[in-house]
Amino acid sequence: MIFAVRVTPRGGRDAAEGWMRDAEGRPVLKVRVAAAAADGAANAAVIALLARTLGLPRSGVRLLSGQTARLKRIEADVSEAGLAPAFGTPGA
Repeated sequence: MIFAVRVTPRGGRDAAEGWMRDAEGRPVLKVRVAAAAADGAANAAVIALLARTLGLPRSGVRLLSGQTARLKRIEADVSEAGLAPAFGTPGA
């Protein structure tokens, strides 16, 4: 499944905070990580957090776009139904 993530680097802790809507009304998962957005540390922390929360290996979560942006597109080896127990229902 491909979904959007809005990342807050240097957020004090690693946590997924649930779904929100972007300006166009699309569902976006809010995530904060303690790592700074330098040398890919925040991206690595996001991948690790999502993989851990979804019960997947890190290779099961991929960053498709947004390497240097707060808004990222993520692909995970899970269905939409698999996202719901971890993060709630997208768009709800």
